Amino acid sequence: MSGRRRMVSVIGPSDVGPDDHRYGIAYLIGKLLVDNGFRVMTGGLSGIMEAALKGARESASYREGDTIGVIPSLDPDDANPYCDIVIPTGLGIGRNLIVSSADGIIAVGGGSGTLSEIALSWQKGRPIAALDVPGWSGELADRALDDRRNGYVMGRASSPEEAVAHIMSHLDEGQC
Repeated sequence: MSGRRRMVSVIGPSDVGPDDHRYGIAYLIGKLLVDNGFRVMTGGLSGIMEAALKGARESASYREGDTIGVIPSLDPDDANPYCDIVIPTGLGIGRNLIVSSADGIIAVGGGSGTLSEIALSWQKGRPIAALDVPGWSGELADRALDDRRNGYVMGRASSPEEAVAHIMSHLDEGQC
């Protein structure tokens, strides 16, 4: 589809505040993604999701519609204030499946919700970059989840720049 702007999901825990270094990592990821022409999709709530969308909004290349929040409830007011487009699903944790609609995924830490999003993205063949921080992204870097596809979850991305570069290179190779 020519002219379509690609979308990257940034996933991770909701209980991370601005004083946590992972919040700053997610913020910079969101900013870098929009700087490079991507839209950013998250679960639309707090923590990593909020940080990524805030960073996206503060990119010099930001355009309205660049930030998308796919929230678990039916109430659009549950979304963080950085969501341009709010998709209220009413699906609870079932909304994690929607991450697979992104062209690529960047994981920053995370618990069981992030783990389920990584697994679904793996099954759908999406490129995944995993930050070397506490949580499932750090645990799964350099590992294949199973033998259903060649490759692995990205090896130890030590910076937001490295994670974004990984996604960009895999999308350029047509791996999505």
